[in-house]
Amino acid sequence: MSISVDPITRSVVQHRLTAIVNEMGEAMLRTTYSQILNSGRDFSLAICDTDNRLIAQADHIPVHVGALPWATLAVQQAFAEVRPGDVFLLNDPYHGGSHLPDLTAFVPVFNGEKQLFWTVVRAHQSDIGGATHGGYNPRAQEIYQEGLRIPPIKLYEQGVLRADLLNMIALNVRNSRDFRGDLSAMLGAVRLGEIRLQKLFSDLGCPTVIEAIAQILDASEVQARKTVSTWQDGTYFGEAFIDDDGFGRTNIRIFAKVTKLGDGLEIDLSDSDEQVVSFVNSPFANMQAAAAVAFFFLIDPETPKNSGALRVLSVKARQGTVVWADEGRAVSMCTSHPATEIMQAVMMAMAHACPERVVAGWGKRFRIAIQGHNPRSGRSFIWHLFHARPGGGASSAGDGWHSGGEWTTVGGLKFGSIELTEARYPLHFRSHELEPGTGGMGKHRGGLGTRLDLELLIDRPATANTAGDGTVHAPPGIVGGTPGTPHRYLLRKADGGETILKTKEVGIELNPGDVLEIHSSGGGGWGLASDRPAELIARDRQLGWE
Repeated sequence: MSISVDPITRSVVQHRLTAIVNEMGEAMLRTTYSQILNSGRDFSLAICDTDNRLIAQADHIPVHVGALPWATLAVQQAFAEVRPGDVFLLNDPYHGGSHLPDLTAFVPVFNGEKQLFWTVVRAHQSDIGGATHGGYNPRAQEIYQEGLRIPPIKLYEQGVLRADLLNMIALNVRNSRDFRGDLSAMLGAVRLGEIRLQKLFSDLGCPTVIEAIAQILDASEVQARKTVSTWQDGTYFGEAFIDDDGFGRTNIRIFAKVTKLGDGLEIDLSDSDEQVVSFVNSPFANMQAAAAVAFFFLIDPETPKNSGALRVLSVKARQGTVVWADEGRAVSMCTSHPATEIMQAVMMAMAHACPERVVAGWGKRFRIAIQGHNPRSGRSFIWHLFHARPGGGASSAGDGWHSGGEWTTVGGLKFGSIELTEARYPLHFRSHELEPGTGGMGKHRGGLGTRLDLELLIDRPATANTAGDGTVHAPPGIVGGTPGTPHRYLLRKADGGETILKTKEVGIELNPGDVLEIHSSGGGGWGLASDRPAELIARDRQLGWE
C-alpha cells in the first residue's frame, strides 16, 4: 500500500533530517577534546540508508561526506547481521574510508526489528599512529607506514563495549587521552542521531518518513537535471597539477574529460597520470567524493546535496592512476591532493559549458604538525596548523573569500581561536593578517591569503613535519581571470638563519624562539580584470588589498 505524503509534510521531514545532522555536529563541537575537532571542525555528519544512499548531511567537510556511501557499503559487506546497540568503526581507505586520520563511526537505526538507516560521523584524529606524528607521513611509500589501518569492526555489540578493541586502538596512537575523548564524542553524536530519528518515526510514522525521503531524493534529482539541461552539450577537457610527490616526480597531471549530454554529466578521469610513490594518491571512494563535490559546486546551491542529485552524475577512472591507486599505496594526503586537483580539472573543463557556474582555483593545503613538550603543562603536545588559511576562488557571484581555506572544505574547516591556541599550546601569534596582493585579478578577484608569524615558546627542541602542495602551481584563474599567488613558508631560526620549507618534509627541528613565517596563497580570479567595476577597484585600493 502506497503512502501519500503532501508537500508540507515532505518539507517537514527534510528540515527535521537537516536539524538532526546539525545537532549531531553541535554535540561534536561541545564534547570533543582535540582542537582539530572542537575548533577546527574537521568532521562531518550524515544519515545514510541501508541502500547506501546519502540522505542528509551537515555543512561541514564536503569531501568527507561524498565518500560516506562507500563506507556504509563496506560495513554492510563485512557484517551480514546488524543488531540494535551495535556500533561500527573504520578508517581504512581501501574499505570505504578516505585517509587513515579520518575515523568513521556508524550506528544502525531500527524501526522495530528492521534496520532502515545509519547515522554516521567522520572525524579527523590528531594522530593515528604510524611513523610520524600527526597522521601524515610525507616519506611513506606504502599505507602501512602511515598509521593504524582499521577495517570495518564492531566496537559495541548490542550495547556492550568490546574494551579489548578500544584498548588496542588507543595504544597505537600518540595521544590516547585525547583519542578516547574524541571517540566518545563521536559515539555520542551518532547515538544522538539515532535517538532523533526514532523520535521522527514516532512523531510522523515510519512509512510517512520513508515515503517523504523517497520524494526528497526524487526532487533533488529533478532539480539537478533541470540545472544540467541548461548547459551546452559537448565534451570538455580540463587539467590540474600536483607540484611533486616528494620523491622527485614533478608536475603530476590530473586530467578530466567531462561529457554533458541532455540532463546528464559524465566525468572521466582515466587519462590522469599513473600512481606515485608517496601519499598524494587517492583511493576509489575519495576520488568519487571529489568528483561529487565538484558537481555540487556547479548545480544550484538550494538543491539538496544527496544521492538523488548524484543520479545525474557518472564518474569513470582507471585503477593504477593517481586518482585511483592500487590497494596498499600511501594515500594520507588524498583528501586534499589529488582531491583539489580533481575538482580543479573539472572546473577548468566546465568553464566552456557553463562559465557562469564555475569557480576559480582555491588555495591548496599546506599543513604543519608540531610535536613537542609544553613547559606550562609539563605534557607533550601535537598541534596542527589550521591558521593562515589560503584565499578562496572567485566566481560569477563575486570575489573569493579571504582566508577561506581549501577547495575540498569550502570554508567548513575553521582555524581555532588564537587566544585559546596560545592558552593551550606554547605558541605566540606575533601577527595573523590578510596579505594584500595575493588574490588573482579578474572581474571578480580571488580571496586574499594570510600572513602569519608564529613564535615557538618551547623550552626544548620540538619536531615538525609538513604535508601539502601549492608552492609551484598556484590557484588558477578562470574565464579570463589570473592566478593567485603560490604558498611560501619559511622557518626563521632564533640564531638568525632562514629556511624555505618544502611541502613534504619530516623531522624539521624547531628550537625555542624559532618563528614560522607563513604566506598562504590567494585564490584565483574570475573573468577579465578589465571588466571589474571602477567602484570595486577604488574599494580595493582604499582597503589596501592590491
